[in-house]
Amino acid sequence: MLDHVFTDAIGSLRDALEGALLERQAFEERFQVDVLLGDVTWETSYGLPGEGSPPRVQADITLDWPTWSQTAYRSWYLDDTPNETPDDPPEVLVEVSLRIQRLAVGPDPSRVLAVLPESSPPIGTETLARAGHTIEQVFVGDGDGEFAIEVSYEGRVALDERILADGSVLDEQFGGIGGWIASTLVRLGDLSFEFLPPEDDDDR
Repeated sequence: MLDHVFTDAIGSLRDALEGALLERQAFEERFQVDVLLGDVTWETSYGLPGEGSPPRVQADITLDWPTWSQTAYRSWYLDDTPNETPDDPPEVLVEVSLRIQRLAVGPDPSRVLAVLPESSPPIGTETLARAGHTIEQVFVGDGDGEFAIEVSYEGRVALDERILADGSVLDEQFGGIGGWIASTLVRLGDLSFEFLPPEDDDDR
């Protein structure tokens, strides 16, 4: 049985993203369980409205509920008098990957990194720190294909006593992340790169 505080985190994050008028990408949401380690992972993708499929800019968001956090939460939940945060409070691991795709030529990473902050706004008491970037090239036929660049932010949300007792508190924790992702995608979309047409245009 899934620990309910993780589903609360999923619901709070989804509300924040949709409250910022971002558009969920069809068939891009996954809920997975590692049958060997027991970790539970939720993945979803959002883009700006009206971008086509796939969108030029996209945010891929992952929440991870590791086994040790599940154990810490169950220990707290089954305590006869759960009146304080565990010594090692459970955590939800968060990763946000911001992606520019459908690029006709290889991007200059410095232009992308110049509009991205070193960290996200606070999520509770923590922030997501900017990690490395990745450039992809997908070959199509004999041509150069298409390019994409992705920059990730990583961090964690510690679940203290207040959150463990009332998962709706996570609405406050994740409240600002939707607006941050939306405004960052707008900045990335405003960069003057040459884009290929969306796939749904090819079917017309």
